[in-house]
Amino acid sequence: MILINLLPHREATRKRRKEQFFTQLGLSALLGGIICGAVYTWYQGRIADQQARNSFLKQETARLDAEIKDIATLQAQIASLRARQTAVEDLQADRNMPVHLLEELVGELPDGIYLRSMKQESQSVLLTGTAQSQERVSDFLRSLSTKTKWLIKPELVEIVAANASVSSKEQRRVSNFTIRAMLNRPSSTSKAPESTVVKPSKPAARSAASSKV
Repeated sequence: MILINLLPHREATRKRRKEQFFTQLGLSALLGGIICGAVYTWYQGRIADQQARNSFLKQETARLDAEIKDIATLQAQIASLRARQTAVEDLQADRNMPVHLLEELVGELPDGIYLRSMKQESQSVLLTGTAQSQERVSDFLRSLSTKTKWLIKPELVEIVAANASVSSKEQRRVSNFTIRAMLNRPSSTSKAPESTVVKPSKPAARSAASSKV
């Protein structure tokens, strides 16, 4: 007996394949969504971790900046204290400088030279005076160059011939001179004191009157 299937089997097969296709498509879309969600969640976690690290780094940077400012303030205070200490040490070392200078000048001043003034500006000392002759000034310069320990590098600024009154009727030819020398400070750090003018008294220098200038 021959059996004949009169049902539309091709349409049923086509319908079944279509349903399988849509089912697979839905499962693929669901799987893709799950994968995308997992990747998105993972990236969000990484971003949150990095943001937490950045926030921690910002806090640490702010704390270190504050510590650096404190250290800079301390360093400035230390530098100020050292400057004050150096100033005090220089003052203590230089407080006897005029006495030493006058004592040394009195000891090394040749006969026939009279000092009128001694002016100190920073490390420079300016000596002005009167000499019987230019040879006396040369002797004084040589003495300052070789025999003094408080003055170095003496140089003659100017020397001018003039007349000095020995008595009411007698005048003698003299030389007015100006000498500049540098201080040889005992302290290693030099400072710039205010300009001072020290005028030695006549008994302190060998005056021209004593040598009949």
